[in-house]
Amino acid sequence: MLIAHDLGTTGNKATLVDHDGRMLASRTINYGADWGTDGRAEQNALDWWDAVCRASRELLAETGTKPGDVEGVSFSGQMMGAVMLDEHGDPVRPAVIWADTRSTAECDQLIERFGMDECYRITGHRLNPTYSLTKLMMIRNREPEVFARTKKFCLAKDFVVMKLTGVLATDPSDASSTNAYNQHTGDWAWDLIDAAGLDHSLFPPVVDSTTVVGKVTAEAAAASGLAEGTPVVMGGGDGPMAALGAGVIDAASGAYAYLGSSSWVSVSSSQPLLDPKMRSMTFNHVIPGQFVPTATMQAGGASVAWGMEVLGQGASYEEFLGKAGEVEAATRGLVFLPYLIGERSPHWNPLARGVFAGLHMEHKPEHMMRAVLEGVAFNLNTGLAAFYDAGVTVDHIDLIGGLAKSPVMQRILADAWNLPVSPRNIVDEANAIGAAVVAGVGVGVWEDFTIAQKVSQRDADTMPNVEANAAYAQPYRLFLNAYERLEPWFADMHQATNA
Repeated sequence: MLIAHDLGTTGNKATLVDHDGRMLASRTINYGADWGTDGRAEQNALDWWDAVCRASRELLAETGTKPGDVEGVSFSGQMMGAVMLDEHGDPVRPAVIWADTRSTAECDQLIERFGMDECYRITGHRLNPTYSLTKLMMIRNREPEVFARTKKFCLAKDFVVMKLTGVLATDPSDASSTNAYNQHTGDWAWDLIDAAGLDHSLFPPVVDSTTVVGKVTAEAAAASGLAEGTPVVMGGGDGPMAALGAGVIDAASGAYAYLGSSSWVSVSSSQPLLDPKMRSMTFNHVIPGQFVPTATMQAGGASVAWGMEVLGQGASYEEFLGKAGEVEAATRGLVFLPYLIGERSPHWNPLARGVFAGLHMEHKPEHMMRAVLEGVAFNLNTGLAAFYDAGVTVDHIDLIGGLAKSPVMQRILADAWNLPVSPRNIVDEANAIGAAVVAGVGVGVWEDFTIAQKVSQRDADTMPNVEANAAYAQPYRLFLNAYERLEPWFADMHQATNA
């Protein structure tokens, strides 16, 4: 047996997987976050550790699995955050997570010192306040007493791995989400870190995702219910791990879209994809030698969850999305900009905000929800445009993530993108399957990563409707134009409300 943990934004899911890659059971423990109107997004790293321990204990108890039967443990973890540790490995403050956008000033400083183009060339990413590097700078500048106690920095899954084993390290997939990793040298981008004014000693060693970094200590065994000495495999960031869970292991695997809280479109390649317009970014894959060019939006499924909460009027998820599927929105003049927590791809603007444009007396909640779904589809389409411009051929897109199960969303995506789309047979658990495959390869249960393609398979296609795609052409242009017109207004609004 293997245990895979998916350490996400809202909770940790522990999944028990056998040698055939079958998911036998799972247990989720939720935790909260501190969301501030100033762009703050923080979590208590010890809540992650508690959730991992509780999920492990309950999973073992509910399935009757003996701790000694677990051959390995690994992790898929939320990326782009900053966990700051003291000399004992204890957090000095709450973790700054991926959605935090407060380090705009530090990002501007780093752009001036180092250059946007050079950073994109070596890291595969723009300099942006959503990444770890400027978050560290922000804490140094705003909380100097706290930062003085910081001896190490890591990502979410790295912290939990350290709590299990006593060993602190990270992997290339997570390191590539920090804005501080050189994809050409396979090491930290020390010149960029120097420009940020940060000490090299803050950054942990980088090892392959399949590395057995250590074994469960006696103290961790008592807390988690795992057997002392259980191998712990490094694991990786949730984006590249989702790619593996979707069966995307090389360029021939095709494209996929992840429709979770944040959402993205992605492919696999043997080298970084550098878009001249910098709409996309490239992560290192959890598979050595592979990369994951990606176009990620901040609030994909999160926009839909917001729409359910604000507009749903108590209806079930299926019922309300079903109503949205029966009405028109964009093709009748209503569009939604899904920038509820700023945006990464394609605009890279932390000041952007959500907007309904074209509201009319005739519009009801279901029209607005339809516009939310279409806004997510339109925004992801700009990421696909970056791939097309780079010469990447996309003739089909597989879907994973909770929203992938919605027939209404499948239809909107197929029509808006003019591509066949198909949910995988595993949509919610793609990250967990990816982490299980990494664990299995790491401890020798499987020889290579192809097991992922046997476990995760494509379900029925939703084919695009030619007439519907043609009808979306003008609304899509209006969607893009709405952002262009509102971009200076977002800056004015930010200045007015933060004066």
